[in-house]
Amino acid sequence: MIMKKWLSIATVVTISLLSVTAQAVEHLKMSTTTSTENSGLLAVLDPAFEAKYNVKVDVIAVGTGKALKIGSNGDVDVVFVHAPAAELKYVENGDFIDRKAVMHNDFVIVGSVTDPANIAQAKSATEALQRIAMTKADFISRGDDSGTHKKEKLLWLAADVKPEGSWYIQAGQGMGAVLTIADEKQAYAMADRGTQIAYADKMSLKVLFEGDEALFNPYHVMAVNPAKQPHVKYDLAKKYIEFVTSEEGQAIIAGFNKSGQQLFYPDVVN
Repeated sequence: MIMKKWLSIATVVTISLLSVTAQAVEHLKMSTTTSTENSGLLAVLDPAFEAKYNVKVDVIAVGTGKALKIGSNGDVDVVFVHAPAAELKYVENGDFIDRKAVMHNDFVIVGSVTDPANIAQAKSATEALQRIAMTKADFISRGDDSGTHKKEKLLWLAADVKPEGSWYIQAGQGMGAVLTIADEKQAYAMADRGTQIAYADKMSLKVLFEGDEALFNPYHVMAVNPAKQPHVKYDLAKKYIEFVTSEEGQAIIAGFNKSGQQLFYPDVVN
């Protein structure tokens, strides 16, 4: 009986300790673009932050437009996206503070090796899109107001082309899903390089156009403004911003690669 009593007490104590430990773990809510998630970067970056501060990062990976909206509504504590013009509008409106550059890569245009629009011979990204439009070759667009979609729309505008017709397919999906659809249809698509590299061994599509300065793709992180959203965990958001821009965070970003290829390039510590 005495032994059973002690075992019972030990069990209660253990459960209580586990409960206290579980309660001690804070949660940081973050909205981000699908490319940081689809590329696999957050799977290595966030655990390092979580271990350092005994927190859990709850990630909502959506298109940048939606990620910004979620942040402005106060539904997350920090936002990690890649659409500078859109970001700055929210910053000017007071929705976000402490905006910092984190990393960059670029966009590429992928397609079938047969390259029906011959975009590999294009001299610029806008010329590549003009060739696709002229030949009415299938093009899969994100169509989701993401950072990639915003960039794509700017490029169509610069190319003086209004993409429409059966050849232009707006998927309304994340980057990984769009690449899968494009691969199935052997169509063209514009992708951030990080996701393209991560999916390279899952599809037959190849990078057919790259290198134009217009395809530059910078990422920034911002805290939701506690003056507008008093309930947010601003102190924890600041710690995340400091971490991803620190030597440790930047080294993780620089060292993240797939098949020997670097997916992102740090903007703070080289």
